[in-house]
Formats: sequence, C-alpha cells, structure tokens
Amino acid sequence: MLRLLGLALSRAVRPPFDYAPEFVEQFRFALKIAIFPLIITSFALSFGPAGIQASNFLGLFGALDRMGGIYVLIVVRFFSPLVTAIVVAGAVGTAITADLGARKVREEVDALSVLGIDTVKSLVVPRLLAIVAICLLFNVFALLAGVAGAVVVVLQNGAPLGPFFSAFFSSATTLELAASFLKCALFGAMIATVCCYKGINASGGAEGVGRAVNQAVVTAFLLIGAIDYTFTQILLATNPILSEVR
Repeated sequence: MLRLLGLALSRAVRPPFDYAPEFVEQFRFALKIAIFPLIITSFALSFGPAGIQASNFLGLFGALDRMGGIYVLIVVRFFSPLVTAIVVAGAVGTAITADLGARKVREEVDALSVLGIDTVKSLVVPRLLAIVAICLLFNVFALLAGVAGAVVVVLQNGAPLGPFFSAFFSSATTLELAASFLKCALFGAMIATVCCYKGINASGGAEGVGRAVNQAVVTAFLLIGAIDYTFTQILLATNPILSEVR
C-alpha cells in the first residue's frame, strides 16, 4: 500500500496531466453520495451526545457561556475530521473498491496494462486526489454542521448566543484549524490508498469483490483510529499551548 501511494504521488506531478477529467468525475461522484450523510452525522453528533452532555454538566455550575470553549475541542479537534473520514471511507471508499474490483475481475485492468496505459496514473491518481480534495471540502461542511448543532444546544437551554461565540472564537486557534485540515488530508490519502489497493488486487469473481470491499472498509476504519490517536498525541506534544486553558 505504501508503495502504491508513493507511485501515485510521483506520477500525479509528472506530465501529462491527462487524469483531470477522471478526477472531476470522481470528485462529483463523492460529493453527490456523501455530502448529505456527512452533514446529518456531524449535526447529530454535535447536538446529541456531545452537546446534551456538555450542557447538562455546565448547567450545574451556571457556566453555559463556556460551551464555546468546549466546542472548539469537540468540533474542530475531534468530531469534524473523524466524521469526515468515517463517512468518506464508508460511502466513497467502498464504492471505489467495488468499481476497481469489478474492473479487475473482468480483466479490464489487465487489458489497460497490455495496451501500455499506466494503470496507476489512470485509475489510482485521480481517485487519490479526488478523495483528498473531498476530505478537505467536507471538513468545512462538518465544521459548519457541528457549530450549527452547538447553536441549537445553546438555544435549547435558553442561553444567549453572544457569550457562546465569544468563548468559541477566543479559544479557537489557527493552529488547531490547520491541524484539522492536515488530519483530513492524511485520512483522505490513507482511504484512497487502501481502497484502490484492495480494488485492483481483487480476485475470485463477484465474491472476491465483496471480500475486497469488506477488507477495505475494515482496514480503513482501523487506520482512521490509529492515525487519529497518533496525530493528536504528536500535535499536543509538539504544541503545549493547545493543552492550556484559554
């Protein structure tokens, strides 16, 4: 998988860039099938388990104005990149694995190789770039949906929105926002690599394609957890300011 990722990155910057139409098509496909689940999931997680628990706890101390500082951690640092990765892996990644797996078992990939077409550049590169780009875009939508869920929580508790946004923007930092986008880019590259690898190495007919899809989504989910933990620990260790109470 790492070798496939290296080949895709090296050939993505090497002309000719004839994969642009396929990139646009894959980007549109991912946007169409995943944007609605992403927004609903981000809003639901922000409003439900996070917002209700946080508001109940802070309400005991009469400190609902501190919801903004908590939501910087909830939305920007954790939920937004995580929800983006899970939705993209579950919806877009599985579709890519099934598509490439079907082409592999029908020997279309081998036919392209026989014709002298670089299968990595024509199949993997546009999907890699499209998933990374869609993860970065979806992170914006996840942030907005998460903040919308927080606003509903604040209004539900009868608190004013002014103190919430004041605490939110005073606690948020550009470093945390940049780290959120960087994490999404890593998630996107990993998801694309795993799903493309499993797809172009599928075998055994329709049953083999099903196994490849199952392996791809399970592997992607495990790596999402590993990357999320490792990235967060490195971020906090190298930037102690993020652990300070603001």
